[in-house]
Amino acid sequence: MITSFFSKSKPINFLIVFFISFVALITAVVKYDSSGFTWDRVLPLGLVFGVSYLSILVIDFIVSKNALTRKSNYEILLYSLFLLLVPQVFTNQDVVFSNLLILLALRRIVSVRSQKNVIKKLFDSGVLIGLASLVYFWSILFFIVPILALFYFNEQRLKTWLVPFLGVFTVGITAIAASVIINDTFFSYINIAPQVDFDLSHYNSVQFISAITMLLSFGLWSSIFYLKDLKTKTGTYKPSYKIVFVSCMVASAILILAPNKNGSEFVFLFAPLSVVITNYIETIEEKWFKDLFVILLFIIPFALLVL
Repeated sequence: MITSFFSKSKPINFLIVFFISFVALITAVVKYDSSGFTWDRVLPLGLVFGVSYLSILVIDFIVSKNALTRKSNYEILLYSLFLLLVPQVFTNQDVVFSNLLILLALRRIVSVRSQKNVIKKLFDSGVLIGLASLVYFWSILFFIVPILALFYFNEQRLKTWLVPFLGVFTVGITAIAASVIINDTFFSYINIAPQVDFDLSHYNSVQFISAITMLLSFGLWSSIFYLKDLKTKTGTYKPSYKIVFVSCMVASAILILAPNKNGSEFVFLFAPLSVVITNYIETIEEKWFKDLFVILLFIIPFALLVL
């Protein structure tokens, strides 16, 4: 039932995903937000939800325009289910905004495969990653993605390799200039002393253990087939698939380094991981197994709501 719904891109799928995301928001406010719900928070919460749903639309755009899946909508379903799995994402608006900027950067990076406006796309990606790091510092780790993308696309011009650095540098200089003008100090908008916390005991709860187990088990299993299938990809599409997998690795690194491990940092993993798992789902030939695989992904987040 679920597999037949999302095996093709349909408008109703976006309505279902909207509903799941909204349930995740309500869960976050009721169970995990210490501020609770007040009417004066309707606008901020609505803005966070709107940015989160816009992220889903960006994911759909990236996937459909770059043929990262077989024109299904599993990736947006999985993204919304992951939000429900770790609804704490909605308690940190900085992470939500930073994630949207990273997705917009990935959109520009993946589109380099067309070899059109390459300089502009790389500069844009550098700027977007720079802006994302101003909002949430450790998103700067995604800067490795455009650099590796140039390697994957066999770019040999030195000036092209310098463009992403120029984009980030532009953001840094602008932030420093704004800081001097507004606050009479250099680094009020730039985190020059980033914090790191390797203590994973913050995830020592039934909800986090269940969520991590689900993401790790389904993610690792799907990654095996994703990497195996990667060898069969040809032409300009192969680098795009590599970029998705590298993004998974970068997001995983952020989980380890994040100073405030409240669950919101998981959001950086949701988009690339949803694409990886979607690719595996689309390769499953046995209908009963595909249904079971998707149903488990669907049931577990809802089951955790009662914990």
